[in-house]
Amino acid sequence: MTPTLQTEHAVLAEVAKALAHPARLAILEILAARDSCLCGEIVGELPLAQATVSQHLKVLVEAGLITLTRKGISSCYCIDAAAVADARRRLDAFFGPVEEGARSVTC
Repeated sequence: MTPTLQTEHAVLAEVAKALAHPARLAILEILAARDSCLCGEIVGELPLAQATVSQHLKVLVEAGLITLTRKGISSCYCIDAAAVADARRRLDAFFGPVEEGARSVTC
């Protein structure tokens, strides 16, 4: 199979980009431990400035991994379970053949 830049690659790259920062991984873990979370609660859990946390939340929202609901002046974030399941399926679909190919390499 010849590698090509397909839509699937672009989607997977966006998910990987969103996951490619330790703070964003920590935010996902915080949200997974709760039903939902206000921005201030997330800030309280991390050693980062509110503006920095907000930027990381924005990346996760844009990648579709979490949702944002405005409640007055508050911002409430939740994990999008369907999007996370889809991201996992895409990662598994990508790495399955890569792992199989790596087993047959003798370098």
